[in-house]
Amino acid sequence: MIQLQDVSYSYQLDEEHVIHAVSDINLTIEQGEFLAIIGHNGSGKSTLAKLLNGLLLPDKGVVSVDSMSTSDPDKYWQIRQQVGMVFQNPDNQLIATIVEEDVAFGPENLGIPPAEIVSRVEESLSQVAMLDYRHHAPHLLSGGQKQRIAIAGILAMRPQYLVLDEPTAMLDPQGRREVMDTVSRLNREEGITVVWITHHMEEAVRAHRVMVMEHGRMAVLGTPREVFQQTELLQSLHLDVPVITRLGQLLAQDGFNLPPDVLTVEEMVSHLCP
Repeated sequence: MIQLQDVSYSYQLDEEHVIHAVSDINLTIEQGEFLAIIGHNGSGKSTLAKLLNGLLLPDKGVVSVDSMSTSDPDKYWQIRQQVGMVFQNPDNQLIATIVEEDVAFGPENLGIPPAEIVSRVEESLSQVAMLDYRHHAPHLLSGGQKQRIAIAGILAMRPQYLVLDEPTAMLDPQGRREVMDTVSRLNREEGITVVWITHHMEEAVRAHRVMVMEHGRMAVLGTPREVFQQTELLQSLHLDVPVITRLGQLLAQDGFNLPPDVLTVEEMVSHLCP
């Protein structure tokens, strides 16, 4: 479980200018949960992500991972092993010339025995459906494949939590689907806790809960249905609802018998063609 208690973080630009990136956040992320965090640019999403595994330490409050404070220097490596980070650009996380060597890099730095590393590489690549590419050069892969390799590199270190900071922002629609399907399956089948930061509302629909950030604060927290029913509130925060939800709302205004919380195409079809 990851807990944030009254957490704040600011960037000191110079002697006179301070940006309050995260302010007074209280949040509990349960084991096995899939939490999506949304918000417009500058709302504090990426800063919050870096606070979750100690890349940044809070100015105020406490961030704890399985009861270990990120501010405790003695727990630094344990927390980094427990909470894996995946960023927007996979090229920034791929360092080797061969896929399997890249995935092995993390375990090697943890001092894992060679035989165990081989096992972990195979298992991690299988988890992201990339085992057939183990001998390929990463730079020859598609964007979605590169991101899956980056995820495999994190999985090889056996984290309990996976934090992904806009991992599909640089991908085409196919790459987005590949990465989203992979992470959803890891959460569902492997029980890995996922924190998914995105500006794509359709991706947030898959989460168990959605957190909306605005000016560094938690503006809304609830299930996707609870959050995406609040169209006017989201629009006031410079966000929108998923396209299929908005379509359902417009059809309802035209007399179709549709609830205000339709989230997927399948739900739309089931209501229109019972």
